Amino acid sequence: MSQKDWEKKYLSIIEEIEDGYVENDLEGNLTYVNQALCDILGYSRDEVIGTNHRNFMSEEQVKRNTQVYTQVFRTGRPIRSYVYEAIRKDGKKRMLDVSVSLIRNQTGEPTGFRGIFRDITDLKQAQEEIAVQKRRLEAIFRSVNEGIISVDPEMRIIEINQAARKICGLAANLKIGQTFTTSQGYCDNACLDVFQEVLSKKTSVKEYNIDCSRKDHPSKKLILSSAPLINDQKKPIGAILVIRDITRLRDLERQLITRHQYHNIIGKNKKMMEIYSLLDDLASIETTVLITGENGTGKELIAKALHFSGNRALKPFVTVNCSALAENLLESELFGHIKGAFTGALKDREGRFKTADKGTILLDEIADISPRIQLKLLRVLQEKEFEPVGSSKTIKVDVRLIASTNRDLKALVDKGEFREDLYYRLKVIEINIPPLRERLDDLPMLVDHFCKKYNAAFKKQIIGGDENVMKALMNYHWPGNIRELEHVIERAFILCHGQTLQLEHLPPEILKRSKKQGTKSFKKASKDSTELSAVLQKTDWNISKAARLMGISRSTLYRKMTKYKLNPPFPEV
Repeated sequence: MSQKDWEKKYLSIIEEIEDGYVENDLEGNLTYVNQALCDILGYSRDEVIGTNHRNFMSEEQVKRNTQVYTQVFRTGRPIRSYVYEAIRKDGKKRMLDVSVSLIRNQTGEPTGFRGIFRDITDLKQAQEEIAVQKRRLEAIFRSVNEGIISVDPEMRIIEINQAARKICGLAANLKIGQTFTTSQGYCDNACLDVFQEVLSKKTSVKEYNIDCSRKDHPSKKLILSSAPLINDQKKPIGAILVIRDITRLRDLERQLITRHQYHNIIGKNKKMMEIYSLLDDLASIETTVLITGENGTGKELIAKALHFSGNRALKPFVTVNCSALAENLLESELFGHIKGAFTGALKDREGRFKTADKGTILLDEIADISPRIQLKLLRVLQEKEFEPVGSSKTIKVDVRLIASTNRDLKALVDKGEFREDLYYRLKVIEINIPPLRERLDDLPMLVDHFCKKYNAAFKKQIIGGDENVMKALMNYHWPGNIRELEHVIERAFILCHGQTLQLEHLPPEILKRSKKQGTKSFKKASKDSTELSAVLQKTDWNISKAARLMGISRSTLYRKMTKYKLNPPFPEV
């Protein structure tokens, strides 16, 4: 290839590249430019060739350029990627990334400079916008009261704000990049459980309530919300956790608010309020609890409230009915067995204690277990270990045990039918649930609750029972407690084809009791204007619903409203 052909090919390549290319002599006069540089500067080739490169920059940029070109000339080494601000023909400024090198003749003497210019104006603007956005997010990150922690898939900390350090008591020198598991150890790792749940299942956890226990400060009430971090390709790259401290709000609620519901437990009776307070205290304490009460009072609801309000809420909750199985079957059910341990044991089976590891197990009707099972259970409570049926291998478990019974365990101990040591090991804390007949002031709320449930189930719009129905329900002694009440309401919903439950929809035993005792007045929890106003506001001034909740007739309610001068608010216009 001749020199002329080579130069032609060389120039054609220069013209095709997207970056600007320029050659100038030692005084800075342009001897060649490609079309890309002309497009960047907004000039034609004829307007540029022969002019000095100083014409396309500010005086300050001229000084910087002179220093760069002087350095290249003296050292003979190229300078790559320095930012150069050029002025276009239309007066607009463009940021260029420039590389400059020497042009030498055949004898090696410098004759000029060549430069490659890449327009990075849009890139710089995008980088500046990203930097501004980052500074804004960092300001928000620092200023919010909620704790924020983000981790990568390996649980290494990406970001952590000051609020999270304060809420969780994390050390100020905790470094970004440290594994989150090693940063814990101060508390019971509830946050760690949430992170693991989100990372493993790739799903969000919203409004998870926990009691955070630490040795160096009182228990805190926290709300945790977590979600996966997703990149542009919609692939998970970690998780973010938001921690809200509602300890002060919880304390105010305890002092100022009368609660009518705790988890799925309905009632505002004084005894129920005491139980709610005790459940708050027990939620994050890993102690054995004995729940006593008649059948149908809601012992399992109490057990679930203990589990789901505590730090084990994301772990298994396992229930075992101890009265439903024979001794051998119950032993296998609780502790598992190995293949061939007994006739019919065709394969290994994991017991309920193993299933409940890290979580909670409820042993319902604990009074019915045999002395041999009592002994094994005592060991599990004391040593946190057991052997499956037919095996000599010891299995360690971390299980919170809750027991329930409708029988008098102390009387069984006195008769020698229940181990005394197990009894006292179970009865660290006892929660006795009152029967429905001792908390009849909760009955209207329970009726309203079951009406909502069966309206949804049967797709009806029954507003509840009339005054006679409520009186009949109040006069009944409820041997089956809340479970019986629920079945009564379900039966009434099936028979009712109107909007109000009537006496004919109630079972014969309730009607018989009601006729025998006559028309017994409904016991109201409170008759003052404050209580009446609260009920009216709760029902959005629905007179029928408010009267039903209070167990009085509409006319009686109207008389009381007149007496206390209670009028519905005017609608907004």
